[in-house]
Amino acid sequence: MQTSILEIAQLRFAWPGSGEPCLDIDALHVDKGESVFLYGPSGCGKSTLLALIAGVLLPQHGQVRLDGRPWADMPGTRRDRYRVDHVGYIFQQFNLLPYLSVRDNVLAPCRFSPLRRQAAQRQSGSDAAAAAHWLEGMGLPRRLWDQPARDLSVGQQQRVAAARALIGSPALVIADEPTSALDEQRRNSFLDLLLAACKTANSALVFVSHDLRMADRFTRAIELPRINRVPQHDEAAA
Repeated sequence: MQTSILEIAQLRFAWPGSGEPCLDIDALHVDKGESVFLYGPSGCGKSTLLALIAGVLLPQHGQVRLDGRPWADMPGTRRDRYRVDHVGYIFQQFNLLPYLSVRDNVLAPCRFSPLRRQAAQRQSGSDAAAAAHWLEGMGLPRRLWDQPARDLSVGQQQRVAAARALIGSPALVIADEPTSALDEQRRNSFLDLLLAACKTANSALVFVSHDLRMADRFTRAIELPRINRVPQHDEAAA
């Protein structure tokens, strides 16, 4: 029987000043190593839910637990440390540090998380070898590894962002619309790489997208409006 890495119970969240919640979710869980496709129209609260899953936001009611630990039980600095230890995040705009090399961008989580660094060293022998492992796994040519991230194409930056999220094998990888700027061939290629990499790392994956053509590649697909008891009408909630 698998153990849940993510558990949500009786969650309600409202933006300050809004008066009404934008999310009201009775229960949601993600098992260790599971891949979940989360979808829904613009304005249904997908990005807000991801921020709650990652402990960036806290609910006004209910709990979000990552690997058994409620985010709300930790002070802000502890949440930040727990997040970098246990969550790899692939942002829609990638959020790479443009003046750092590709290799240094991938190594960033190891600089901030001794836990991720130790895991990377156990798996690959050294930080540098771990970065090489994930960059090779993402199919990024070695000639690019010492170039500034700003010099890469969108598709290349996307692969660097995925390698950065995966180094040190975090328990959970969150991907917020990471394929929205890619054509179909590059989207499929990236998804192949990402799913295989998460399986290798035994990282659970929560992947948000509007593109339902990808849904059958995942262990489970969840339509957010079906589990959210709040009618969605505010575009800002997305």
